[in-house]
Amino acid sequence: MSGILDHLSIGFGVAFSLTNLLVAAIGSFFGTMVGVLPGLGPINGVAMLIPIAFAMNLPPETALILLAAVYVGAEYGGRITSILLNVPGEASAIMTTLDGYPLARQGLANVALSLSAWSAFFGAIVSVVGIILLAPLLAKWALAFGPAEYFVLMIFAFCCLTSLLGKQPVKGVLAAMIGLSISVVGVDANSGVYRYTFESVHLADGIDFVVVVIALFAVSEMLEMLEKVMAGHSVEVKPSGRKLFNLKELAFTWWSVVRSAFVGFGVGVLPGAGASVAAAVAYSQEKRIIEAKDPDAKFGKGDMRGLVAPEAAATASAIGSFVPMLTLGVPGSGTTAVMMGALTLYNITPGPVLFDSKPELVWGLIASLFVANVLLFIMNVPLVRLFSKVLSVPGWLMVPGILCISYIGVYAINAGTFDLLLVAGIGTLGYFLRKLGVPMAPLVLGVVLGNMMEQNLRRALSMTDGDVGVLFASPVSMALWAGAAAVVIVPQIMRRLRAAKKVAADPV
Repeated sequence: MSGILDHLSIGFGVAFSLTNLLVAAIGSFFGTMVGVLPGLGPINGVAMLIPIAFAMNLPPETALILLAAVYVGAEYGGRITSILLNVPGEASAIMTTLDGYPLARQGLANVALSLSAWSAFFGAIVSVVGIILLAPLLAKWALAFGPAEYFVLMIFAFCCLTSLLGKQPVKGVLAAMIGLSISVVGVDANSGVYRYTFESVHLADGIDFVVVVIALFAVSEMLEMLEKVMAGHSVEVKPSGRKLFNLKELAFTWWSVVRSAFVGFGVGVLPGAGASVAAAVAYSQEKRIIEAKDPDAKFGKGDMRGLVAPEAAATASAIGSFVPMLTLGVPGSGTTAVMMGALTLYNITPGPVLFDSKPELVWGLIASLFVANVLLFIMNVPLVRLFSKVLSVPGWLMVPGILCISYIGVYAINAGTFDLLLVAGIGTLGYFLRKLGVPMAPLVLGVVLGNMMEQNLRRALSMTDGDVGVLFASPVSMALWAGAAAVVIVPQIMRRLRAAKKVAADPV
């Protein structure tokens, strides 16, 4: 324990230097703005600042603190448009839309924003403490995950989707299958075969995730808002007079925040799993636990527990992804992969020896993650009322404004007009799917997880010459298969038992 305290004293000594505090504050603010803008996200935010940090000759620990602050700031910022406009700023904020946006529509935008800031902050603190206490042990645990285990983890994530499908599972499964179909468009990385490109060179690289998200959320949502405006219905929402959540709401959501923070950290330690998987698993877990006790819970209709669960998990996962990067030299997420590239500019190789060779860098980063999250919490809560002003913008002005911002974000990806046409087409499809009651969350998660799922399956089978037994060979795989079966079967059994009790209580 004394060794940990000695290391932390080194880390906070680095983090509390005036330069690094200023850099953390700037990075946190910039990251929040990046997270707000649809189509950017933490990867782009970090990538944009790498050449600037290197050109300014910042020390490696200062550069890493800057990039880490941008990373966690973008995770915070992604929730703002998710709650206010139903437009996820980045992938991990998709689950936030399910209950965050309904809360805003009910006049609780201020409460939802402040509650999400608190849950994200708590998730970050849990994750930072976890890194300090458990990093070496968790690094060894992460090594137990090979391609087969990752494939089964994706199966588990899809099975968790069953708790999001409500009383219309067929529509949910259809949405997930559409998402998986979109994820396989493009050139097959292993064989070089063109798949579902319809001889169009524009589809050779696949359909970018940002295109799908903006089309299905921004464009289809704006089409629905436009429909209401044209029909003479107001789409304006007045935020509540309260700026912050109260103690009753804190107590109501407390255990959801705690459980989801630990789930998010556990998923974040797994290299490549990502915050979007953590958010989906945490939301599914909370929905299943709470609806087992309270069948009248309003998940998907504005339940605060459905808001805090993905927020705590996503931020905890983002912080947890630093564990494999620092201890194994393996990126825990796409953003940490970019940050590893930044370290190579300084001739620094992440890995176990880094704790001994560069303790000021490692522990300075860990301490700065704590500092950055405190700064973000202090920075974001006072701005809640300002953010919620977006809801007072008239619909006739909001619709074209959001579409313009969204299309700018899409165009910035490849600077091609084809993506703009693709957004319009997929957005229109999303509009009609919404009209038919098809949920968007399983569809987008299918796009997010589809490629990862396919690549890990093919790697696992190529290592064993096609022997599918590898998917059941390890204790980790078997535990995940059992968990996947449980999340599918147990809710069905509970639902039948509740129905049977209801019939027994009221035979008429």
